Amino acid sequence: MGNWQTISRERVYQNPWIEVLHHEVINPSGNRGIYGVVHFRHRAIGILALDAWQRILLVGQYRFPLDAYSWEIPEGGCPLAEDNLEAARRELREETGMEAASWEPICRYHLTNSVADEEGQLFLATGLTSGPPQPEETEELSHQRVSIDEALQLVESGGITDAISIIAIYKAALLRAEGKLPPISPEIRAG
Repeated sequence: MGNWQTISRERVYQNPWIEVLHHEVINPSGNRGIYGVVHFRHRAIGILALDAWQRILLVGQYRFPLDAYSWEIPEGGCPLAEDNLEAARRELREETGMEAASWEPICRYHLTNSVADEEGQLFLATGLTSGPPQPEETEELSHQRVSIDEALQLVESGGITDAISIIAIYKAALLRAEGKLPPISPEIRAG
């Protein structure tokens, strides 16, 4: 696969979530070079949680690497030994207190694949019921629900910049256009 040859590989940093690997390589042109890779010890799980009005549940939190507040879909890490769906259920419950009656895997993705091997999966969660959130000690979370159109406007205006959330929002718009989202019930439309 590919025309890269690895001469050596050294782990230069590690913590419970990532490893940074330094590779001495011969690149496709035949020249020696280096390549740094961030290896993730978890998969990235995203949850497109839609309520009965087809509104997207967003979670707001401060993101340390960006030194900025971020609005995102519920998301988190899935240890490699854990099932993706179980991790998605856990993350939705922890971050929002919500449980979902229906789960559907709708997209797989790689994030920053020029420097990292992080992969993930996006789930559509519907039939939501409320409970108390159970955030981790590092999380101070806010919540809001926005329509798919409002979410698209937030992406276009730069109000949402998280890659997993952008994937989810555009996927929601595509599923809606294809008629593949659960319909808004007549009782809700009338109310």
